[in-house]
Amino acid sequence: MMTATDKPVVLFGGGGFVGRQVAQELLSRGYRVRIAQRVPRLAMKVRSFGDIGATQFVSVDITDPAQVSAALAGASAAVNLVGLLRGDMTNAHVIGAETIAKAATPASLDALVQISAIGADPASESSYGRTKGEGEAAVRAAFPKATIIRPSIIFGRDDGFTNRFAQLIATGASLPFSLVPLIRGSARFQPIHVGDVARAVATAIDQPGTFGGETYEIGGPDVMTLGEINSWIAGQIGRSCNFLPIPDPVAKAMATLTGWAPAAPITKDQYLMLLRDTIVSPGAKGIESFDIRPAPMAALAPAWLVQYRKQGRFGSTASA
Repeated sequence: MMTATDKPVVLFGGGGFVGRQVAQELLSRGYRVRIAQRVPRLAMKVRSFGDIGATQFVSVDITDPAQVSAALAGASAAVNLVGLLRGDMTNAHVIGAETIAKAATPASLDALVQISAIGADPASESSYGRTKGEGEAAVRAAFPKATIIRPSIIFGRDDGFTNRFAQLIATGASLPFSLVPLIRGSARFQPIHVGDVARAVATAIDQPGTFGGETYEIGGPDVMTLGEINSWIAGQIGRSCNFLPIPDPVAKAMATLTGWAPAAPITKDQYLMLLRDTIVSPGAKGIESFDIRPAPMAALAPAWLVQYRKQGRFGSTASA
């Protein structure tokens, strides 16, 4: 078991939604953290999570071996949290992941945690799933004792999941006929709270002898369809609406024709990802391996979804 030392844990992409929570968890366990990303100033919020001097920041391009090696200098462990839903996924998920893994051995790291995703598969139709799968293979080849963690969809106060759907529902409910489009409502998810993901990562850092070299698929206690999730969110924010299922051929055409636009409701790649359920595979090593009892979305999400009610936290809930 590792113990917190003056050697920092390097968090590549540590200023993001999951990275901030991982940093907070590690700091609470007595570790120092070094946030490594292209624009470190965007991660300065992490500084408030720990004592003075407990957090360092470094600018790094994860595809540059020299910059990655410099970021790992003097570190005890590292976590690769970099992930993109748009843009150059090959550089971010494959080349970057491989560069970090190749630098891990000469840096004498005790642990390396690669954050992947359920559905990662080199044969995936989606660029996200394919590059995440290729990244896993590259990491495993370069640093065999790495821990690979594949979460289902991650939710939390600042997420782009529950908040996005709540915004869409609130907007749609205010339109004529209160119509809210629903794409791939039958797709199944196993939402897991960001705090539970962070605890799993920190535990893997704590115990590299137990978790090193293994792959874990982690999800929350509930399996829900996208339609069920949307209906539940509508009820929580007190918005009565009519969900309009979009047929697959229409949804695919929409994603293909408009998915390139920054404000598009869904990209072609995201549509392809929705063709597969994002749930823990039967027989996979899961969240129980970390001795974590995951929190259900229904227990935590209402705390921030209240902002989408008509009168904020003073508004009432209603059935969709």
